[in-house]
Amino acid sequence: MNKPNLPCLAITGPTASGKTAGALAVAAVLARHLPVEIISVDSALVYRGMDIGSAKPTAQERAAVAHHLIDIRDPLHAYSAAEFVRDATQLIAEIRARGALPLLVGGTMLYFKALIDGIDDMPAADPAVRAQIEAQALERGWPALHANLAQIDPITAARLAPADSQRIQRALEVWQISGRPLSSFHTSKTIAASASPIRARDLFSLEPQDRAWLHERIALRFDSMLQQDFIDEVRQLRARGDLHPDLPSMRCVGYRQAWQALDAQAAAAHGTPLDTTELRERGIIATRQLAKRQVTWLRSMTERQVIACDHSNATAQLVQAVLQRLDSKE
Repeated sequence: MNKPNLPCLAITGPTASGKTAGALAVAAVLARHLPVEIISVDSALVYRGMDIGSAKPTAQERAAVAHHLIDIRDPLHAYSAAEFVRDATQLIAEIRARGALPLLVGGTMLYFKALIDGIDDMPAADPAVRAQIEAQALERGWPALHANLAQIDPITAARLAPADSQRIQRALEVWQISGRPLSSFHTSKTIAASASPIRARDLFSLEPQDRAWLHERIALRFDSMLQQDFIDEVRQLRARGDLHPDLPSMRCVGYRQAWQALDAQAAAAHGTPLDTTELRERGIIATRQLAKRQVTWLRSMTERQVIACDHSNATAQLVQAVLQRLDSKE
């Protein structure tokens, strides 16, 4: 059955707010009348081999409801917001054509922003150009390339740290491919907000009324990750030999702190144990900071529908809000 007019809904919120559980509950209730397919909006879940630290949905959860945009990239390769918009837009159309409800679920706000507000028409990544820039960085260092960037794109250079290799590389790549500074692309959107497959009013946002509740959840989640051998997961990634801490995958919260802790252990005297206490503290602090940034962005989306995730019946409230939206004529 073709239902092209089905809405596209989204469940978002800060990390550890219960998005996955909420989405699965919504899917279970709707399954009797309307199949649901989940599109992940999470920049860590796209990477294969990064399961524990990203709190990736389990095999059982993914078997219960179809999930998309999970395990689609090797950690060596980046996945941009533009690629997400392309893939999510195509998936939304395909899911609707199957007569199912597309449900976006995640907390990568850059992806949501790109999908709702549109993206800049910047050139795609060019592996040859990137390799050339990386070779220059090995020879001269990223601060020197940052100085070069300041000459051709002072606006972008001013907001980047001299060691921000990922963003410096992208800015220089855009310049070499297009002959235009990266900052010039920020003045126009080629994918208009009016063409977006989702509206801000269709975002159901799980947000805590009590910040301490979320902080406790974050700490419990990080402790659970450590108990599930998260450190061994990062050790396996390091053992590949082709990954490094400047990659977008290894900059994900949790992975960056674990990589740094393993670096410190490697630099210490032989037999020095891993400082899991410091790792735990730094990991929890970084996750809290991420959650704060997520909430700040969500508050700018004034049309969103807020569900108090620390309320005792938050899941039931979320399900009811989704049902009411589907019953509406909008």
